[in-house]
Amino acid sequence: MRKALTADEAAALVPDGASVMIGGFMGVGSPHRVIAALAARGARGLTVIANDTARPGHGIGVLIDAGCVARCIVSHIGLNPVTQKKMIAGEMEVELVPQGTLAERIRAGGAGLGGVLTPTGLGTVVEDGKQRITVDGRDYLLEKPLRADVALLHCYEADYYANLTYRLTAQNFNPVMAMAAKIVIAEPDEVVPIGVIPPDHVRTPGILVTHLVERPH
Repeated sequence: MRKALTADEAAALVPDGASVMIGGFMGVGSPHRVIAALAARGARGLTVIANDTARPGHGIGVLIDAGCVARCIVSHIGLNPVTQKKMIAGEMEVELVPQGTLAERIRAGGAGLGGVLTPTGLGTVVEDGKQRITVDGRDYLLEKPLRADVALLHCYEADYYANLTYRLTAQNFNPVMAMAAKIVIAEPDEVVPIGVIPPDHVRTPGILVTHLVERPH
């Protein structure tokens, strides 16, 4: 049985300057309590790897508002004007990555691969500074793998061994990020006894999870 951490204790495990993967899509499937604790702690210099930066005051947007983030590797920032303003002002670096490519780079990091080959972005600004590789007469870009110091996940259920389940689209990016970080912290909605979660419903096995966060009271 794992001893659950408070959100503040979980946030304390994320050092300033760390690279942090955060699951979810526009805040759906993101660990809101740990995000809030990170912002309250005044974390600084984080590199956030995520699908997006949500919107002001919500999800990863809370970290952007609080000045916790120095760099983002994300698919889009279209719904967060604060991210846009900070990028334009040079206060925060933003690397935009096509969504499928981002997911594959994270998957490659978790699988120990040297990268992935994709035609996405050929002949566009996405190609700048990247290696072009020809396979069977077709050109691809080499996209390097992504790994992180910490992954912050949200899940629907966790059992006492930290096996995790997700609900519908709330699993966005969470399962692949669980494979690609040194420390994996999962924030569940519910914590249940061993055996409550059917084995075929487990999406992230407990062997990948370093810490659980207490469920909300």
